[in-house]
Amino acid sequence: MQVVLGSGERGRPIRELQAAHVSRLVRVSGIVIAASKTSCKATRVRLQCRHCRNETGVEVKPGLGGFVLPRFCRAERPDAGAGGDDACPLDPYVVVPDASSYVDAQRLKLQELPEQVPTGEMPRSIELAVDRRLTDLAAPGVRISVLGVYSDAAGYSGGRTVAGFGLDEEEAMLALSRQPGLYERLARSIAPEIFGHQDIKRAIAALLFGGAPDKRLPDGMRLRGDINILLLGDPSTAKSQLLKFVERAAPVSVYTSGKGSSAAGLTASVVRDSGHGEFHLEGGAMVLADGGVVCIDEFDKMDARDRVAIHEAMEQQTISIAKAGITAVLNARAAVLAAANPAFGRYDDTRSSADNIEFQSTILSRFDLIFIVRDVRDDARDRAIANHLEAIVRIAEALAKMTLSPVASERHVAEAIRLFKVATLDSASAGAIQGAEGALRPEVRLEVQRVEEALRRRLAIGSMAAERRLLDYFRGEAYSDFAVRQAVVIMVRRGELEWRRQRKHRLCAWRSTSVEQENCTGQA
Repeated sequence: MQVVLGSGERGRPIRELQAAHVSRLVRVSGIVIAASKTSCKATRVRLQCRHCRNETGVEVKPGLGGFVLPRFCRAERPDAGAGGDDACPLDPYVVVPDASSYVDAQRLKLQELPEQVPTGEMPRSIELAVDRRLTDLAAPGVRISVLGVYSDAAGYSGGRTVAGFGLDEEEAMLALSRQPGLYERLARSIAPEIFGHQDIKRAIAALLFGGAPDKRLPDGMRLRGDINILLLGDPSTAKSQLLKFVERAAPVSVYTSGKGSSAAGLTASVVRDSGHGEFHLEGGAMVLADGGVVCIDEFDKMDARDRVAIHEAMEQQTISIAKAGITAVLNARAAVLAAANPAFGRYDDTRSSADNIEFQSTILSRFDLIFIVRDVRDDARDRAIANHLEAIVRIAEALAKMTLSPVASERHVAEAIRLFKVATLDSASAGAIQGAEGALRPEVRLEVQRVEEALRRRLAIGSMAAERRLLDYFRGEAYSDFAVRQAVVIMVRRGELEWRRQRKHRLCAWRSTSVEQENCTGQA
């Protein structure tokens, strides 16, 4: 006999179920998002001892419960002494399927109704176990109200953990806040192993603290308090190191690379469970970092369509999902710290800032601060970085490990300094290490720009000229060979020039018509 209960109680939302409701009759309402196939569930299992063939029955708990096999044989045999030959072994029982009793059973996944989900929260769900006449009554997408026993095995996990301070820690924080120069002290504590970038470190300190959250205007509009920062500049300027430090320092943080991140990975996705075939919502990096910081490296390597997907998350700090019957608005209240390279790989001094930044204004407007990180060639700055760079420490440690010494001694440090000077400083002073293409001295940069203008006037679209002839011509015009080669490299990188036939150059149409472009391409 199956007893089906009814109740006039109004169904409560799933998120209101608490520990006080465990093992009690509750009524909840929601929408079925997944339903398993109807299967058989045992209500009484028949067991048989493998040694003495004794049979016994075990009751199976209803709902999501199961049963436990007895460890010892239950047969009362007076002739079997403890440890004797006739004693049954440990775990003697096996299940006799044909002698067991079964009923139809099915599992449903019940999710909160969309109108019951607070704005910015992920919808919660519970698992339902139904049997006998209640199977095959509800399909995915049907809204139902159920009355049943709330079991801890069918509970859900959710909510948010808030960290707090003790009384002693509060006093320490208050004492720290009253110290003079706290702003500079906090800035110096941001990635202290990285030399320079003081303004960037000050901005990152402000990002970690954030502004006032949940500011509401009189018309109900919400203004974000999180700060978004973009670091745009040359490679090898410690942008990734700054992002890694923020990931370690922030209590809630997610680090991802734009090169391997998709729109679904950054926002949210609807995934089908391979086991049960049901859909469920999975939050991406922006959702997982709710209340913290999202560090996106190689921001320029992201696909443009994937980059558009985070527009809503960066400004409104929400992510709207409407897929596979799941409609939800997720919170993405996170600050964004992104690092990217310029359009040409390195920052080009001969081009304007608009040409170096290839991002659209729609994404740039969502960053509060945009820093241009340069690798400028400066002897004093390079020497300061060298005195700071950690190469000598690493070399000294390696020399100490060769002698199995737990501590690097003075002779190890002296040899590390000698190697560093020979390998780096002496090579740089001899001219073996050239400056970066985009890091030219002002006088050299002006000379390179004049060479570029002269090249555009001298070479027609589709024409070719040997590099040696170009050097001879500009040498006669009192230009240095370095400026000529640098101008050629920059123009090749832009696409204005290209190499042909064993280091020959020609000028391609940079802003030409389609006819000129066709003629340029058609020539050998």
